[in-house]
Amino acid sequence: MFGNSVSLKRLRGVIITDYGWERLQRAKHQFHLQNAVDQPYTLEEISKRTGLSYNTLIKVHRREVTVDRGTLEAYFQGFGLKLEPNDYIRHIVNVGLDNKVKLLQASPQGPVPLDSPIYIERLLNENQCYEAILKPGALIRIKAPWQMGKTSLITRILHQARKSGLQTLMLSMRLADTSLFSNLDRLLHWYCAVVTRGLGLHNHLPEYWDELFGANYNCTHYFEKYVLAEIDSPLVVALDDVDVLFQYPAIANDFFGLLRVWYEKAKYGDSSSYIWQKLRLVVAHSTEVYIPLNIHQSPFSVGLSIKLPELTPLQVKDLAQRHGLDWNVEQANQLITLVGGNPYLVQMGLEQIKHQTITLEQLMQQAISPNNIYSEHLQRQLRYLQQYPDLLKALMQVITSSTPVEMELMQSFKLQSMGLVQIHNQFVTPSCELYRQYFRAILPQIERASNSDNS
Repeated sequence: MFGNSVSLKRLRGVIITDYGWERLQRAKHQFHLQNAVDQPYTLEEISKRTGLSYNTLIKVHRREVTVDRGTLEAYFQGFGLKLEPNDYIRHIVNVGLDNKVKLLQASPQGPVPLDSPIYIERLLNENQCYEAILKPGALIRIKAPWQMGKTSLITRILHQARKSGLQTLMLSMRLADTSLFSNLDRLLHWYCAVVTRGLGLHNHLPEYWDELFGANYNCTHYFEKYVLAEIDSPLVVALDDVDVLFQYPAIANDFFGLLRVWYEKAKYGDSSSYIWQKLRLVVAHSTEVYIPLNIHQSPFSVGLSIKLPELTPLQVKDLAQRHGLDWNVEQANQLITLVGGNPYLVQMGLEQIKHQTITLEQLMQQAISPNNIYSEHLQRQLRYLQQYPDLLKALMQVITSSTPVEMELMQSFKLQSMGLVQIHNQFVTPSCELYRQYFRAILPQIERASNSDNS
């Protein structure tokens, strides 16, 4: 039923427990304080301190793959700890079939579930976020193009926060009706109501909202005197897709200015600071901030900034192996040439190859053919661009040029947010061969449609 790509075998080893993991994180934190280090340890620094390889450290951090007991001893000793029996569990399991079932259930669509075997860790980014979210009044900014893993990362940040006793709330700004973006008062009413409902609190907006004071003040007053005052533990609010607001500059200036004020309130040291230290914000967006925001009033110039990188060849190779494919780095590079390091597109290709419906070579040759695995994705990108003819025209200039193209910043940022292009010093190139081939192939169709519209 499952083919021969994954065999059944027994693995022996140990996995670090929650107790052991927390002990290790506390020890790392103490080393930060003793050495006056602001940033979390990188994988390279941990490797030097413990003598363990990158791959071994990744296995330990993943806490799903067994390692030998000596590995954990070395890791703990590197941070001044002695390994104790409660720090690990012995693991002897039949593997292969269970993981194969999980892989069959896994889907490249949407955020990757917490227990999914196809999630590829970005350890440096994740460790930075996990430490930052525990700090009073924290603000984390996550930027990456569409389908690059922002929501999957947020899911894991919130999971770590809950494990530490924090309350969490996830909110996509795409849930807001378009009509809300024409009126700041209505938008902030909606925002307060959604947070209130998400926390299971009663809606007391009428009692705290006075038109005399304006929307930003009223929203701040409601959070300070009611929402944050009512909860016992810190609250993490994750705002996804905030770049929706970039299309409404007047509203965006006020809304983002409000987030900046809240961030600063936690640091004033006055009587209300302890209340605002309860609030931690995670803000995710797909493109550069292309609207004019005062740097002193913008949340995009403070807090922890995370830019999600594309998958590397080694990560693609790792992901292929999790699908039961015996790939080397050269094959991983071939797939990256086709679709870039976009986790969503990489995963789509591996899914089809895994089920033995196509080889890598066939995927490369048939990538833009009708009814190919990428057809729906490509058509969705085209339909979106057709709503913005100037943006489509700008992309076609990039696709047909043999050299990098210089273009207006707002257009390049929007194309980058869709994952279609890469920007290097204001010069733009296609992000991968898939988009170059597809849009070149449909160029005659686009030109005919354009000529028809102009006739």
